[in-house]
Amino acid sequence: MAVSALRSALAAIENAGAVDASHVPPSNSGPIAGAVAGLGASEVERRPVDVHAAVAAEVEQRRVAAREYADLGRPDHAERLRAEAEVLTSYLRS
Repeated sequence: MAVSALRSALAAIENAGAVDASHVPPSNSGPIAGAVAGLGASEVERRPVDVHAAVAAEVEQRRVAAREYADLGRPDHAERLRAEAEVLTSYLRS
């Protein structure tokens, strides 16, 4: 359960730093579709990420989903999500 929560949080952090597609360099029309020419020409700096905010958002999403599962009569799923939220919350405190 903890591993699942941590993997999900890491993915959320990575996604938060993803580059907007409008900032990707234009491709050249060459032998490889979508390729750009020149050393490092396709490199784009990732956006800065507020890790605390990204993890806090993951915690909130789990708490909301847990309430929804509980309302739908699925206490097993709700408890798993609450436990994952607690794992992530412990990392926010440290």
